[in-house]
Amino acid sequence: MAQIEQDDAPACARVAAGAISADALIAVEHLSKVYPSRTGDVTALRDIDFCIGEGQFVAIVGPSGCGKSTLLKILVGLLRASAGRVLLKGTPVDAPRRDIGVVFQAPVLFPWRTVLRNVLLPADVQGLDRAQSRARAMELLRLVGLSGFEGRYPWELSGGMQQRAALVRALVHDPSLLLMDEPFGALDAMTREQMNLELQRIWLEQQKTVLFITHSIPEAVFLADRVLVMTPRPGRLIDDVQVGLPHPRPLEIMNTPEFGACVKRIRQCFATRGGQDL
Repeated sequence: MAQIEQDDAPACARVAAGAISADALIAVEHLSKVYPSRTGDVTALRDIDFCIGEGQFVAIVGPSGCGKSTLLKILVGLLRASAGRVLLKGTPVDAPRRDIGVVFQAPVLFPWRTVLRNVLLPADVQGLDRAQSRARAMELLRLVGLSGFEGRYPWELSGGMQQRAALVRALVHDPSLLLMDEPFGALDAMTREQMNLELQRIWLEQQKTVLFITHSIPEAVFLADRVLVMTPRPGRLIDDVQVGLPHPRPLEIMNTPEFGACVKRIRQCFATRGGQDL
């Protein structure tokens, strides 16, 4: 693990990434992924270890191509690991599961379905009670500020509104774990800040366990309880930083010395590598 000076970050505390807790909601143990190719095997991930407790918000940062999205696909059960394992509530994740919600960078809404019919898609696929699912969808749409837009189509919404609908779709079946793969990366800076505030508010109210992948170190520090730092390929964890800033966090917290110190600690991991948003 990379060593970072404790004096540089009074609001952060370095913790052991390899310690697997028996009561973790999700545990990743010695995870590796190798892709075969004609010119030789490509190792995307190497010996990843971490765990996430129930209700935690954990962010992952790392340079492009370090295996963040590969890791997410393994966690959601879309891709098999070459070695190691992922446990959710103590059971292996080796196929897509109904108790995991996913939000990708693109909203991926069906243009021929209304907002309500888009967000109800997981309930339809899983055969959940229609009336209960609709009531939950309407409440979540209210929570994200989309009340009154239930009958609109995706092309009638802004990018931020589409991503809010995608977030509701990921939550409508009440998953245990929410995985988010750079969900705000395609939004402009002002909309992205507002979405960060919205996500924080929803997380505090819903108390979901969240794993959030981002290129932006400030975004990770603003949102997360912990920030996992990955190396360039083959992706490994080199630090696991606990963010000691209280919730809820206003945007103004980014101007505080404590916030700056957390960002500085994480940035030091990339001082000679680059590739991160500043």
